[in-house]
Amino acid sequence: MINSVSQSNPVSSAASASKDIKESKETDKKPEINAASIRAQANQQILQASLQVSISSGDKPMQLLFRSAIDKINEVLQPEFGDDAIKNAMGQDNSPEGTAGRIVALSTGFYEAFAKQRPGQDPEKTAEEFTKVIRGGVEQGFKEAKEILKSLQVLDGTIASNVEKTYELVQKGLDDFLASKKVKA
Repeated sequence: MINSVSQSNPVSSAASASKDIKESKETDKKPEINAASIRAQANQQILQASLQVSISSGDKPMQLLFRSAIDKINEVLQPEFGDDAIKNAMGQDNSPEGTAGRIVALSTGFYEAFAKQRPGQDPEKTAEEFTKVIRGGVEQGFKEAKEILKSLQVLDGTIASNVEKTYELVQKGLDDFLASKKVKA
């Protein structure tokens, strides 16, 4: 009977066994744990989480941006206006007249605090300074709003005319406020 054991070269068998032992020892080594490897792992996990969020959001980045902005605005307004301040504001009068009225009322509501910071100053001068400050804020706010609406390509037609009408009504409201603070002779 023929021996079923392979008749292989003993030198090559020893070399192969030595190679297997060496590879086994290398795979048994534990990777070094240091600050760089921890940072690398953390960065990899962050990238994976970001990718999962990106994939799950699909083609809706503006929806995510809008939702995030609304949530943050609601959070900031909550102490003064309660829960869901934005949703509650949607039921208000958003006509140029209604919007201008709110802008004038909210901004002129700070007049007493402004005047208290200027004790002994002529009341007319105080009212003029206050109105100048408010007008500067109104100018900047309307400028930025128009730029946003232009970038969204919606500043035309009715929207553009409503923005202009609102601006004019705010200016008139500030004129009326200033006239009410002037000393009557």
